[in-house]
Amino acid sequence: MPARAISVLNRFFVHLLQIGVLSLSMLALTAPPAQAQSPQKDAVKKTTVAKQPAKRRVARTFPVAKAKSSKVVVTGKRRSVVRVVATPAKPSFGQMAGLHATADELDLKSSVALVIDQDTHEVLFSKNDSAVLPIASLTKLMTGVVISDAKLPMDEAITITQDDVDTEKGSRSRLRVGATLTRGELLHLALMSSENRAAHALGRTYPGGSDAFVEQMNVKARLLGMKDTRYVEPTGLSSRNQSSATDLATLVGAAYHYPALRELSTSQGFEVEVGRRTLQFNNTNRLVKNPNWDIGLQKTGFITEAGQCLVMQTRIAGRKLIMVFLDSAGKLSRLGDAERVRRWVERSHAATGADAVSG
Repeated sequence: MPARAISVLNRFFVHLLQIGVLSLSMLALTAPPAQAQSPQKDAVKKTTVAKQPAKRRVARTFPVAKAKSSKVVVTGKRRSVVRVVATPAKPSFGQMAGLHATADELDLKSSVALVIDQDTHEVLFSKNDSAVLPIASLTKLMTGVVISDAKLPMDEAITITQDDVDTEKGSRSRLRVGATLTRGELLHLALMSSENRAAHALGRTYPGGSDAFVEQMNVKARLLGMKDTRYVEPTGLSSRNQSSATDLATLVGAAYHYPALRELSTSQGFEVEVGRRTLQFNNTNRLVKNPNWDIGLQKTGFITEAGQCLVMQTRIAGRKLIMVFLDSAGKLSRLGDAERVRRWVERSHAATGADAVSG
């Protein structure tokens, strides 16, 4: 091959080689380095993780075994258990005085008790009988005595007013404001069902008004020799109405001489027409329906300060007895105490009779 041709071919290959090197250099300059990509991707991942919301932690709650006073309270997005402690019941005057600590042979639940023979005045059983305590609706027995002494017309219509609504304890009544009944019906409901508005209306409509009526209640108490007794209103809702078991036994003996009070207080039930409604009222003392009992007069009572109270005139084992139970611990315990006394008197009578026969 001629030298000239070889020279031309050499220059051509050199030119191609230069073009290839140049292309590789340009490619290297434009392509991003491999190490520069990795940190960028890591940064993106980190940014993504930072933007994700943190997982919400749920507070776990565990039930408290037999914790009736616990409840679940939701605060924001959390649930928690809050222990609600029940407020202890307000103690009665007898409890505050420590009278419930007094033991007795019959294991009575009443802190005060007295049982006497109505005819001979013999004391068969006594427990704290001189303690002066609130008497609750036993007050209504004196209300009945004063109304009976006044000899007011029993068929006179009396309307319940706002003044008769209880503001002392906030107790409810089925006798609405505006209801009209006779004085005799109000007395019946006061003694049998312990109706507070009925008792208040009787005092309010007494000649001279409520103040004159309360004054007469205290006058009657003094005349009967009830030295430990004081009344401030006719229903017993006030804890300032106070007496002793000895005084209350005297009151029961006096009230027994009023035939109307015996009949009304021992009535098992009574219906009254109030407007277009007929209301059925029942006796607050279930013993009047018990065939094992012969009750001639009775009255129950309750406010927190007084506890559960009961007075009765009854006949047991051939004897007329007066029973007084004050500040009993439960709603049925005053009736239970009466049952304990009745069985005790019957056992004592049986034992005495046996001794008499053997003698």
